[in-house]
Amino acid sequence: MSETAIRLLQPADHPALAALMVEMQGHYAVPCPPADEILVGLAQLPAGVDILVAVKGEAVLGFASACNLYPGPGLKSGFFLKEIYVADAARGGGLGRALMEALADLALERGHRRIDWTADADDPDLLRFYESLGATAQPKKLFFRLSGEALAALDRRQAGTTPGGAMHPPSKS
Repeated sequence: MSETAIRLLQPADHPALAALMVEMQGHYAVPCPPADEILVGLAQLPAGVDILVAVKGEAVLGFASACNLYPGPGLKSGFFLKEIYVADAARGGGLGRALMEALADLALERGHRRIDWTADADDPDLLRFYESLGATAQPKKLFFRLSGEALAALDRRQAGTTPGGAMHPPSKS
């Protein structure tokens, strides 16, 4: 039997990771796009996104997805952990901790000074897990989101204006 390894996502992992993402969406009881859309998303990851996978043989048992942030405190870089998930069948074996340890290793290797993330306040087991890692809740911070109509309402292109200065490249005059 092969050991579980944690490494950066490779294109050959995409189908297994897509299947795990489908499981994750079901676990959280949220809508899930078709697998082919997930595969397209994995093939077109935005710059600055890193996905670590926990693999055993060809199976992906867990993943952590993070993006690089700048600036953070002291004008230093960091990671924002967007998602960490371990397959239901692989829970309790330390993979979540191993993924977080690997993410910490990668963060420090890149010169990052911290990892930030959000957590479901109504999941005491999850909160205990994060606290067991040495993480501390940040009660003075709030999580905000713009999406749907609110996001579209702020799109300057829709209004044909660029108030406060354009985000276009400077002209070469």
